[in-house]
Amino acid sequence: MTSLPPSLPPLQVTRWQIVARGLTNRCPNCGARTLFQTGKLFEMAPACPQCGLKIERDEGFFLGSMSLNYGFTVVVFLTPILIMAFHGVIAPAPAFIIGGIGAVVVPMLFYRSSRSWWLMNYYFVLPQHLPANQASRPGGEDENT
Repeated sequence: MTSLPPSLPPLQVTRWQIVARGLTNRCPNCGARTLFQTGKLFEMAPACPQCGLKIERDEGFFLGSMSLNYGFTVVVFLTPILIMAFHGVIAPAPAFIIGGIGAVVVPMLFYRSSRSWWLMNYYFVLPQHLPANQASRPGGEDENT
């Protein structure tokens, strides 16, 4: 007869808290508004000054956020313009101009959200990697369980 492994302690930061914090551009660990450097639109803070969570990850970690940003721009912005131009709602020349300007402006406007959402996705899948959730782990237990 096999025995079941001992159950893990409850998470200090739940998956739903991680989602709520990610959607509002907050630190997934403590909930502070510290993901980005003060006064700089496009620079992430290296770490959260409130709890110390390392935000700036290894090279390539945020490649997914760029893909998320690109997909959002294509699906939410460019596709409707293309459909409207195809059906004659918008003339091709204005559609081309609006699409070209939007292809530059929309990713800039969505930049912060895409970074926050990618971090949210990471910790949603691996909530035990948050420092707040590691404090409740039994001694000697691997954080990747």
